[in-house]
Amino acid sequence: MSQTEEWQQVCRMAELEVERGATALVHGQALAIFRTHGDEVFALGNYDPFAKASVLARGIVGSRGDIPFVASPMHKHGFDLRTGQCLDDPGVHVPVYAVKIVDGVVLVGHRKAATADA
Repeated sequence: MSQTEEWQQVCRMAELEVERGATALVHGQALAIFRTHGDEVFALGNYDPFAKASVLARGIVGSRGDIPFVASPMHKHGFDLRTGQCLDDPGVHVPVYAVKIVDGVVLVGHRKAATADA
């Protein structure tokens, strides 16, 4: 697979509202893209395993200590934006995707491997 196929352009960084989710279809998957106040960008699977609906992009973004997270709009479960780990139920996680910013453009790569503690 070529490097161009690995990374898919999603939008310009300036188009992402801070602490608001956006949805994008990347590599055939529905993703929720989030920009934090620190101008970090994260990509998670948009599907909430508790609500059984694609709603995470409509969630509330915040932080618990130093953990940036999104709270599902349905049942309010929090998901770590860095790892996809549910903060309220350690046995549950959502997929996380690689993100990079090049010349102000948000690029999303493939799904990251789950960590041992996720």
